[in-house]
Amino acid sequence: MNNYQILLDPAKLPDAWYNIMPDLPAPMPPPLHPGTLQPLKPEDLVALFPPGLIEQEASMAPMISIPGEVMDAYRMFRPTPLRRAYRLEKALGTPAKIFYKNESVSPAGSHKLNTAIAQAYYNKIAGINELTTETGAGQWGTALSIACSAFGMKCTVFMVRVSFTQKPYRRSLMQTFGARVVSSPSNETNYGRKVLAEMPDTTGSLGIAITEAIEVAAMSEGRIKYSLGSVLNHVLLHQTIIGEEAKLQMESIGEEPDVVIGCCGGGSNFAGIAFPYVQDKLRKGKKIDFIAVEPKACPTLTRGLYAYDFGDTGQMTPLLKQYTLGHDFVPSGIHAGGLRYHGVAAQLALLCKEGVMRAVACHQNECFEAALLFARAESIVPAPESAHAIRCAIDEALKCKETGEKKTILFNLSGHGHFDMTAYDAYFSGKLEDLDLDQSVIDAAELSIPKV
Repeated sequence: MNNYQILLDPAKLPDAWYNIMPDLPAPMPPPLHPGTLQPLKPEDLVALFPPGLIEQEASMAPMISIPGEVMDAYRMFRPTPLRRAYRLEKALGTPAKIFYKNESVSPAGSHKLNTAIAQAYYNKIAGINELTTETGAGQWGTALSIACSAFGMKCTVFMVRVSFTQKPYRRSLMQTFGARVVSSPSNETNYGRKVLAEMPDTTGSLGIAITEAIEVAAMSEGRIKYSLGSVLNHVLLHQTIIGEEAKLQMESIGEEPDVVIGCCGGGSNFAGIAFPYVQDKLRKGKKIDFIAVEPKACPTLTRGLYAYDFGDTGQMTPLLKQYTLGHDFVPSGIHAGGLRYHGVAAQLALLCKEGVMRAVACHQNECFEAALLFARAESIVPAPESAHAIRCAIDEALKCKETGEKKTILFNLSGHGHFDMTAYDAYFSGKLEDLDLDQSVIDAAELSIPKV
């Protein structure tokens, strides 16, 4: 009998998040205060985050218990299915086994709800009733709007202008759950007005939208807190439930992955699928190839500089040691809006620097080609971001076809593309450009990065 879909007994839903911090192969460079450039103290984060998340940000506990109310909310859609891509394997003629974790089944249509629920909960119990955030493609904004609605909270989302225009129904979805959605850069913040005055035709960026969202929180005198969908330790921590479930599901059919793949912008969905398996590589010496996939138009891990840099354009966030294209970088308006970020999570950067994982970059046309092959084989339309992981999984499977190796490949299907059909339309009409990063961007980044 073929295991097309491997389901996990809901009674076995993991009740703790895995924290990779104690297992890292080298000490994590500390985050720095944006004003003093000195190591960040927990109290420096009070204006932005509630106590529970600040504690998780610095925790060295190997596992962190998931609160009961968060578990109850998770049970709306978790555990998510693990699927064996038999039809894709057949279409490729590969001896490899291809599995994917289907995070598209969440109410938000992506993995982002795993941390949105947790962040809304920790803010709510701290007495906070309003959150502000940014979103690129809209998946994170959708997830936070759902989580805020569930906990009776207000939500304001600064949506990168190019996605605000490209994805009107994602915007409508956020509004359905009560969120207020603002095109970024906007006239609602000092920084937004500054950007518009200097670059009125800008497509916007996640770095700009982050600054706007942080400014609103910082000026609210504690009434509003900021919520981030990727990059920070606590966000990646919450996503590890993906990999924890996948391990239980794979073990139930006697399988272990040789290759683990995820698309990578800030790093949340890659970390979610990979970190629980990275633990096996670091602790048990298992030979697993971890591959983060990013756009060639925004190749942070593959071409960025490893240095301390701000997480936002306005230089309001703590500085993290990361791979970066420079906090001033405004990416091209590719359709994988969730991957258009200049930096990456510090933990991922360290793992890449230490050779525990690697990264590859793809053009958007080859990703959409892979997305169509996947959709026609597996009957799921993937998000443009997820298509990057699919492209890499297909490439690895085709290598196995050439060598005859029977590797087991696992990737994270981070979300569906039901609200991204304008991107597919652009692909069908031949309007998508394959954009590479000019070396001048790297040169400019080297000049703009703070000397720490």
